[in-house]
Amino acid sequence: MEPQNWTTVKEFLLLGFSDLPEHQVPLFLLFLSLYVLNLLGNTTMITLVATDHHLHTPMYFFISNLSFVDMCFSSAIIPQMLTNTFSENKVISYTACMTQLFFFSTCAVIEITLLPVMAYDRYVAICNPLHYPMLMNRRTCLCLLGICWLIGILNSLLHTLLTCRLSFCSSNKVHHFFCDVPPLLKLSCTDTFLNELMIFTEGSLIDMVSFLFIIVSYIRIISTVLKVSSVSGRSKAFSTCSSHIATVTLYFGSIFFMYFRPSSSYSLEYDRVASVMYTAVTPMLNSFIYSLRNKDVKVALKRMISEKILQKVHSAA
Repeated sequence: MEPQNWTTVKEFLLLGFSDLPEHQVPLFLLFLSLYVLNLLGNTTMITLVATDHHLHTPMYFFISNLSFVDMCFSSAIIPQMLTNTFSENKVISYTACMTQLFFFSTCAVIEITLLPVMAYDRYVAICNPLHYPMLMNRRTCLCLLGICWLIGILNSLLHTLLTCRLSFCSSNKVHHFFCDVPPLLKLSCTDTFLNELMIFTEGSLIDMVSFLFIIVSYIRIISTVLKVSSVSGRSKAFSTCSSHIATVTLYFGSIFFMYFRPSSSYSLEYDRVASVMYTAVTPMLNSFIYSLRNKDVKVALKRMISEKILQKVHSAA
């Protein structure tokens, strides 16, 4: 049996949306707008939590960390995609591709595990308010956040190393706008069974447990809220819960569609839409749904703007 003449791939071509030349400008403006809104909303949230002592609570501690992860998540992907949109050279080196894969997947899993932690925080605050200060103390919050980061880094390291062991020899054209596992598996000329097995087992375990935990937490929260006599209180709680659940469903639905199916069934059009949802849309929405719609955040924002105006008036005087 003659050995195959394989040429090792040292760089990839991120084709992105190059098959839609007539939509390049609208897509560029769309992604740029989503990214700017992401940075603006999440930076504002982090600044408010850091500077306003009224927001120094476990809930806002987790929200500010979610904002930070959302910014890192999109920043690992969107700037590269925007640069490639009108560039003739859409090349990304093998090392840069694996680095992007590591950081993007780390942020994705941190977010997946942080969302149930935030749901648990709301569950304790609403269903067990008397025990809330004891159950959600500073040490507990730091431990929960540390666990999220540890799971994210270990999970990402596993999938990145499994991807690095593959040989890419048939083509270097990635029909996607960033280096992700599914499109890379399609380019591999070696057996990808272990990669797919880890996605379906270890990956699905993290996602399903997180998603079910969020749903159970909100069911308990809603059942508790139903016992509240105040109609306005119930309405406010339901409005908040429905927004949170809608965002979580959008995010997890995109993740499930993208990763938990055989690589042979991957579709370029649908995969790109799903990827846009969880890499650009959801990180942008989180800052507004989880935080900027909140009354306490609005008050803190007005307070910060008022202080800035007063400082300028005093300095001018």
